[in-house]
Amino acid sequence: MSPEKLNSPQQNWPWPDSLDALVAASAFHSLIFENDCVRALQTRILPGQTVPLHTHRWPCVLFIFSWSDFVRRDHLGNVTLDTRLGFQPPALNSPTWMERLPPHTVENVGPSELFTIQVEIKTTP
Repeated sequence: MSPEKLNSPQQNWPWPDSLDALVAASAFHSLIFENDCVRALQTRILPGQTVPLHTHRWPCVLFIFSWSDFVRRDHLGNVTLDTRLGFQPPALNSPTWMERLPPHTVENVGPSELFTIQVEIKTTP
């Protein structure tokens, strides 16, 4: 998909393409499928790893295959989610909805790999 289409006004997304997960955090995200309607990404984060600052432009259906506690921080370094603090771990291998995410980092603070597949819905406003 061309950068022009990614930045189309219908998407109403203020962040640059350089922060897209496949660009800014390509060591952790890989493309497994894409067409005009959806984009599927695989994400793998080993224990102790921190994913650099990146975005997820579209909401998605998220499949979690391997869970580990993590800390998500915004572009200023503020903690926006720490799954060790009263967070109920999700069911593995079951779809869940995730809204789009502005710039953030993810630090795997647990003992296991965090392994997900995200099917992003590109046709939403």
